[in-house]
This record gives sequence, C-alpha cells and structure tokens, in this order.
Amino acid sequence: MSESTDPFAAPEGHRSGFVSIVGRPNTGKSTLTNALVGQKIAITADQPETTRHAVRGVVHRPDCQIIVVDTPGLHKPRKLIGQRLNDAVHEAYTDVDLIALAVPADEKIGPGDRWILETVRREAPNTQLLGLVTKTDAAGRDAVASQLMALHELLGPDVELVPVSSESGENLDTLVEVIARHLPEGPKFYPSDHVTDEDTETRIAELIREAALGGLRDELPHSVAVEVDEILPDESRKGLTDIHAVIYVERPGQKLILMGKDGKRMKSTVRKARAEIMDLLGTNIYLDLRMKVLKDWQSDPKSLGRLGF
Repeated sequence: MSESTDPFAAPEGHRSGFVSIVGRPNTGKSTLTNALVGQKIAITADQPETTRHAVRGVVHRPDCQIIVVDTPGLHKPRKLIGQRLNDAVHEAYTDVDLIALAVPADEKIGPGDRWILETVRREAPNTQLLGLVTKTDAAGRDAVASQLMALHELLGPDVELVPVSSESGENLDTLVEVIARHLPEGPKFYPSDHVTDEDTETRIAELIREAALGGLRDELPHSVAVEVDEILPDESRKGLTDIHAVIYVERPGQKLILMGKDGKRMKSTVRKARAEIMDLLGTNIYLDLRMKVLKDWQSDPKSLGRLGF
C-alpha cells in the first residue's frame, strides 16, 4: 500500500491547535515564535511594541502541529494605534486553545503583568493558561528560579510553567511537548511546508521596518511604518526583482533622523533590508526605498486604515 500523499494526513493520536503568546512589550514573544517555528517570520527589535499585528507561525512535529500566534504586547494605549494593537490581542484570545503568559527572567513581575493576567482571565475565562519565563540566558540560575516562584504565585498551582531561552534553545523541545499536551487531538491545519499565514508583501514591509528601527530609541520607533507599493520582475535584468516601498514617519524631523548624515543611515537600512528580503525570496532584488511624512498617522483612522491597522 502506497504512503499517503495527503498534505493534511496525520497519525492516530496527533494533536493540533492554537497557542497565543501574550505579555508586556519586549518580553521576547517574537523571538520565541521564530525559534519555535525554526525560521524568521516575526521581526524583532530592542524597542517595545515592535510587533503590530498577530503573526501566525506553524510548528511541525510528527505527533503534533502547533500554530503559535505572536501578538503585540498588551499595554495601556496612548494613541489610536495602541488601541488597535490591543484589539488585535483581544481578538487572538477568542480563537486559541491555550494562552501562554510570557515574563522575562531578568525583569521583576509588576503591575503590567498582573493587568494582562486579569484581562486574559476576564476575556477568556475558559481558556487554559501556561506560564513562560523567557530570556533565561540573560539571568543566572537563582534569578530564573526566583522568577518561576513569582510566576507560580501569580498564576496559581494549577498552571504549568516552562523556563525557556530562544537564544540558546534551552527547553524549546520541552515547551513544544508541554504545549502539545494541552491541545486536543485533531488533524493538521496546514501542510508540512507551511510556516506562516503572512503574505509576502507584509513580510517584506516588516523586514524593511525592522532594518529602519535598528539603533533607534525613545518615541521615534513607534512613528515608523512601511508600505510596499510594487513587487515586479525586472524585464531588462533577468532574475532580478524590483521592490518599491515607502517608509512613513509623522514629522519632518523624524525623516532627518532616519536619513542620517549624508543619507548614510538610509543607505544602511536599504542594505540590511535588501539582504533579509533576498533571503526570504531566494532571489536577487533591487530595493527602491523612499521616505514620506504622514502627519500623526498613529492617531488618524484614515491613515491607520491605509497602513493596514
């Protein structure tokens, strides 16, 4: 009898489902998502609030398929975009089998973590919880143990805890096993070669934004948005793809910062983004990157809609 060619075929006892990773901004959710999936599907940066929409990544194992939903960090919003990001997180609660609350090993649990837990329990009272202590490579063993005790106290005795490091890979396989135990038996939702629901244009825009954010501090990172205008094969140069995109900022002064002296920072952004996009597409590209001011776009409903929020 020939082996099944059905891309959704799964063995008996196979488990599948959705897990949403939630937490304060900059707790390592996107880095953990990438580590679990095995490739970069969510951008990462040193600044909080880098993730701006729910990103689905698929973890494939012989006995399970886990769809990890990386969400923006929950926070008390100051602008309309902040409320839109929180709405995306709340929407993610309703369609998952498990919610994993992430707290970093090197930061004390505080009011923000408690507020997120209260929100989760209020909006998804019947959804199972899992506790994650992330960034264990950034803290000593005693600090990790102390954080596990604090998280145990926060979540209660019935919630399983996993310490994990995306950088070193510590306990990643254990985390997959723990998540799978909490998922129902079921078929595959995606073929085995599927890693994310993100469309190519969105992934390219995010890679450009990640390159632009490098080294930025304070409020400027939140004012940066990217829109891809066109992705076209270059008819005159075989094997080359032309990509035209725009970086939006809110004020002229921000544009000057992103350009840098003599345009050096912008050239660096193009170089870094181009390398990442070529890795994604597996082809040579020409990246035409422009910059425009879109005044107060974070608070303008029309501009937010145009940029996909």
